[in-house]
Amino acid sequence: MGQSNPDEKILSYNDVVLRRSDLDILSGPFFLNDRIIEFYFSFLSSSHPSQQILLVPPSISFWIMNCPLAEGLKEFLEPLCFPSKDLIIFPVNDNNDVNEAEGGFHWSLLAFERKSNVFVHHDSCGGMNARHAKRLYKAVVGFVSDSNSASNSCPRYLECIDSPQQRNGYDCGLYVIAIAKVICLWYGSDEGNNEYKDKEELWFSAAKKQVTPHVVSGMRDEILGLIRGFMDMK
Repeated sequence: MGQSNPDEKILSYNDVVLRRSDLDILSGPFFLNDRIIEFYFSFLSSSHPSQQILLVPPSISFWIMNCPLAEGLKEFLEPLCFPSKDLIIFPVNDNNDVNEAEGGFHWSLLAFERKSNVFVHHDSCGGMNARHAKRLYKAVVGFVSDSNSASNSCPRYLECIDSPQQRNGYDCGLYVIAIAKVICLWYGSDEGNNEYKDKEELWFSAAKKQVTPHVVSGMRDEILGLIRGFMDMK
């Protein structure tokens, strides 16, 4: 019996193409790649179809961090309509080589919440990606507000010091998608839509309670189940 081709396309979901090798990554204790995170972000977008939520794919987030020209970045970001979004979630990767596709060794998450006017960085490995998250923040902070409004103050940057922490060297991508899921659920809840909520608390308690090592490890099976379910529907 011949071996399966790791590059074989197994699923097209929205704009994401998954390959056989992605199933192997999910089946073992391996570092998540861009495609798997983009797939789950796309699934979350479909599950929470609010026009005010934007989950940015890893490739776009990486390009924003490394765009050499501010004018080029402005033109690139216009179709994403940042000023019309109440919640924007970015995956952050520590890849410093723009010539290396899907490089890097660590994922974290940067989320912008408009009501509190804050960018929050969640890092499951003790702030390992803080420098990269701040770099992304500085690249996008000038584009999230309406430039025609004089009342907009500059959003601040916050490192979440109580973010859920991983216990191994390969689950950082799972923490990103698990926290993204909690944030989206929080946004759609009464708490997230409360104009008078504690603006310093946001989704932090929910993330601490719900994103545990046991829950995170179970997300590999959850994502595999989603992929196989969509494959069966084709």
